[in-house]
Amino acid sequence: MSELSQHSPAEALESAARPATSREIAVLGTAILITSVCAIVYELLVSTLSSYLLGSSVLHFSLTIGLFMTFMGVGAFWSKFIDTRLLDWFIFIEQLVGLIGGCAAFLLYLSFSLTEYYYLVAFLLIAAISTCVGLEIPLVTRELRKHRELKDALANILAIDYLGALIASILFPIVLVPYLGLMRTAFLMGMLNVGTAIATAVVFRTRLTFFRFHLTLGLSFLVVLGSGFLYSFHLIGFYEQNLYQDEIIHSEQSSYQRIILTRFDDDIRLYLNGSLQFSTIDEYRYHETLTHIPLGVVPNRENILILGGGDGLAAREALKYPDVQSITLVDIDERMTTLAAEHPILRKLNAESLSAARVKVINQDAWEFLATDPSLYSAIIIDLPDPDDFAVGKLYTQEFYRLAKRRLAADGVLITQASSPFFAREPFWCIHHTLEAVFSHVQPLTLYVPSFGPWGFHLASGRKFDVSDVKLVVPTRFLNAVTLESVFTVAPDEGEVSTELNRLDNQHLVTLYEQSLDDWN
Repeated sequence: MSELSQHSPAEALESAARPATSREIAVLGTAILITSVCAIVYELLVSTLSSYLLGSSVLHFSLTIGLFMTFMGVGAFWSKFIDTRLLDWFIFIEQLVGLIGGCAAFLLYLSFSLTEYYYLVAFLLIAAISTCVGLEIPLVTRELRKHRELKDALANILAIDYLGALIASILFPIVLVPYLGLMRTAFLMGMLNVGTAIATAVVFRTRLTFFRFHLTLGLSFLVVLGSGFLYSFHLIGFYEQNLYQDEIIHSEQSSYQRIILTRFDDDIRLYLNGSLQFSTIDEYRYHETLTHIPLGVVPNRENILILGGGDGLAAREALKYPDVQSITLVDIDERMTTLAAEHPILRKLNAESLSAARVKVINQDAWEFLATDPSLYSAIIIDLPDPDDFAVGKLYTQEFYRLAKRRLAADGVLITQASSPFFAREPFWCIHHTLEAVFSHVQPLTLYVPSFGPWGFHLASGRKFDVSDVKLVVPTRFLNAVTLESVFTVAPDEGEVSTELNRLDNQHLVTLYEQSLDDWN
C-alpha cells in the first residue's frame, strides 16, 4: 500500500494538522449527507427486497432496522480503536460501503434464486454495511473536532445525517424504485458512495497518506458498479428466469410491486411480488365465482364497484350483464391497470374490459376511495391480494368493511376473496368473523382452483340468502346448478374455527396468514 502513497506519512500528518478551509469542511459535510442518503437507501433496499421475495414486510423491515441500528453501534464502538489517518480510513470505508451496498440487491437475488442461504447473506450484508456506516460518522466528527469545537462539529454532523435520512426516505419510494428498480438503485447508490469518496480524496489529497491507493481502488469499484448498473436488466432477467419455471414475457417494477407475466404454451400467468394471481388455464373458475354469485343475488345491477382486480378479469365478467350501467374499478397500481389495458395478451384475456365505456378505472388506495366516494353501489367486489402485510391487511379490517357498507345499497351485497380455507383456514374464518361484526349475514363460499388449490370467498349482505337465490343469467364455464351447490358447501376439514376479529389496531389477520404460510412451507 505504501508504494502507492502520494505523500509520506510524516508529510500527510503535518498537512492534516493545519486548519481545514471552509471548502474542505463543506466537502466533508456533503460527504456525510451523501453517506446518510445511501445508508438509508441500502436499509430500505434490503427490507423491500426481502418483503418482495419472502413476504411479511413488517417482519423484514423490523429486523432490518433493528440489525442496522445494532451494527451501527458496533461500528461506532470500533471507531475508537482508529487513532490516526482518520481521513484515509473514512475514504476507504466509504468506498467499501459503496461496493457492498451497491452489490447488495445483486447478491440477495443471487442467494434467493440459487441457494438456500438468503437470510445468512442478508444478515452478512446488513452487518457489513451498517458497521461501516457506524464507523464513518465518529471518524468525521473527530476530524472536524480538530478544526471546530466539539459541540459545533457534533451538531453539524448529526443535523446533516438526519437530513440525509429524510431525503432518502422521500427519494426511495417516489423516484428510485419506480424509475430504476431495486437493483439499478443499489448500483447507483454504490457509485454515488464511491464517487463521493474519490471526490473527498481529491480535495484532501495533501492530507492523505494513501491518495493513489484510494484513487485506484475507487476507480476499480466504479467500473464494477457501473457495469452492474448498465447490465442490471440482464441480471434481473437471469435471476427471475431461475425463479419462474416458464418463459417471462413481461417484467417491470411499479411503485408498489414487481409485475411478472409468464407463458408456457397457452398458459399465461400473472405474478405480483412473486405470488401467483391467475393462470389462464383455470382463472375463469375464480372470477366467475367472484363475480356471478353476487351479481346473481342482487335485484339491481346498475352500479358495480370492484376494489383491486387491476387485471380486468372481474370487470370482464361483470360486463356480460347488459343491465350493468357502470363499473368503477379502483386499483392502487396504475402500472398494473395500464398493462392490463395495453398488453395484447392481457387485453385479449380480459376482453378489453378496462377500455370499455361502462368501466371507469381509478388508481387510488381502496380505503381512501371509500372514505371520500359519495356513490352507492349494487355490489362491491373485493379482489385484493392476500393479507401478507399491514398495507393490505388494513383492507380486511372491521373498519374497512364498515366503510364499504356505507357505500352499499340497502339490497346490495359485498364479496371478498379470502384465501384458502384449507391452507389458510384460520385467516379464512378470521375474515368471515370480521365481516359478521359488520353485516347481518355472511356466507362462506369454497371451490377448487387447480392453480391455487382449495380457495374461498365470503358473501356479505344485510339480508339472508342461500344458493337458490343465485340466478345465473349469463353464459358461464364453471358455474351451474350443480357447482353452485358445491360452492355453498364447506368441507368438514375447512369448517369454522374460532378467531379474533381483524381490527386496524391489531391486524390479527396478518399474523394468522404468516403463521399459515410457515405451517405449509
